[in-house]
Amino acid sequence: MTGTLAKVATLATGFGLTGSLAVAEGSYHGYESPRYNVEARIETAELRAYAPHTLAEVTVRGDQDRALSRGFSVLAKYIFGGNRSQAKVAMTSPVTQAPRQKIAMTTPVTQSGDGSLWTVTFMMPAEFTLDTLPVPENDAIRFRTTDPERRITLQFSGRATTARLDQKAAELAGIARRNDVAIDPAPLYAFYDDPFTLPWNRRNEVSYRLR
Repeated sequence: MTGTLAKVATLATGFGLTGSLAVAEGSYHGYESPRYNVEARIETAELRAYAPHTLAEVTVRGDQDRALSRGFSVLAKYIFGGNRSQAKVAMTSPVTQAPRQKIAMTTPVTQSGDGSLWTVTFMMPAEFTLDTLPVPENDAIRFRTTDPERRITLQFSGRATTARLDQKAAELAGIARRNDVAIDPAPLYAFYDDPFTLPWNRRNEVSYRLR
């Protein structure tokens, strides 16, 4: 065991732990959500081990807020029957968003926002596999099953403005750096509640995949 995994084991031993701190129930306010174990806590962050799960995702162009809204609309239309079988798929939580590297285009395109690319995802209910999911009408929607992975995660409430997301991503990167936890550079944002939830009751998260 080397690198980050060794660091996790060292932290767990330091806290007197012999196993995972907690096992997530795989639900949030009645919505199915990804299952994970909390392996250790570092300052205000958690080291989590996630089980595989299937995602529907779409990549959209724009600033963070507009991209999230557009991506959500595309995926919501799919689960509410915008597929070839007109089947409805249960809503899950959270909605996640991650930046993608800009792609050079060979023809002119109309850009909105700052031209950044973002991938917005919905987790698909566990009852479905890649072979049994309804075929989307929108060809921009892709599906994939994640590998087991470990992430360092910071949870926070309030409005998920771009400035606040950047602040929390930097805060979490600092926690990882101070504790010698090696991370991939791209943050993943997760939003568990609808826009009508009072800001102080919202569950937002930022995470980085461990190397």
